[in-house]
Amino acid sequence: MLNSKLQTLGTPNFQLMLPDYHIHTPLCNHATGDPEEYRGAAGKMGIPQICFTDHAPNPDGYDPAHRMTLGDFPSYREMIEALRGGRSPEVLMGVEVDYYEGCERFMAKWLPAQDFDFVIGSVHFIEGWGFDNPEERHIWDSSDITATWRKYFKLMLRFVASGLFDAVGHLDLPKKFGHRPREKDLKEMVRPVLDLIAENGMGVELNTSGLRKPVKEIYPSPLILSMALERNIPICFGSDAHSPEDVGKSFASALELARDAGYTEYFRIRQRQKELTPLPGV
Repeated sequence: MLNSKLQTLGTPNFQLMLPDYHIHTPLCNHATGDPEEYRGAAGKMGIPQICFTDHAPNPDGYDPAHRMTLGDFPSYREMIEALRGGRSPEVLMGVEVDYYEGCERFMAKWLPAQDFDFVIGSVHFIEGWGFDNPEERHIWDSSDITATWRKYFKLMLRFVASGLFDAVGHLDLPKKFGHRPREKDLKEMVRPVLDLIAENGMGVELNTSGLRKPVKEIYPSPLILSMALERNIPICFGSDAHSPEDVGKSFASALELARDAGYTEYFRIRQRQKELTPLPGV
């Protein structure tokens, strides 16, 4: 069970046994390195499985600077298919769907038709503001932090309610530049989102890219992760790699965070079907 008693981690480098389920490609226009380089980096680390989850295209013209076009998607599929089979690690194909109001019209039909292994859902914009974009960071200086977080979690509720995704990516992303609400307010805001995640059978990603950002903390925070465990929400691990050297980065820290929260299992996924697996060392 997720809440069973943990055993001692020990000394081996256990993060090498964890799959990395959040990897991008140059097709998103803000990543470097060929897919083969990402697989090669994972292989050198002993990572058993990776999933490419680049930003999904859409026909609405949403945020074109940070995603592939619909015309690019066949190339994305071909790149990943060319890496399947053969030597370790196993390669899966997925996408990161950036939720915005109205995206369901396209995604509800398109996603099931693509035969993905994994679909991450994320929120990057609040009322047209790219709140995690360094170029728009200055807007935080004149924003009501608590009100902004409330708007974010209201979007999260709609995105989780859509039922389109397998897991939530970087759940508390608005903390990226260090802007946080009071703990009391955060618990109040995130509680209904976690309730709905659990109800819909979704997972939560432990995203280590936060350690490479100004906040210097994994997404989600220890508080939110402990609340997720209370609801028996399964977890997976993602580096959010935008370069080959970031694959599997800081997974030892993510494993420690999961264990400290009380988790003993994580999920692996294939063809969008989750399977709970004991955490390394348990």
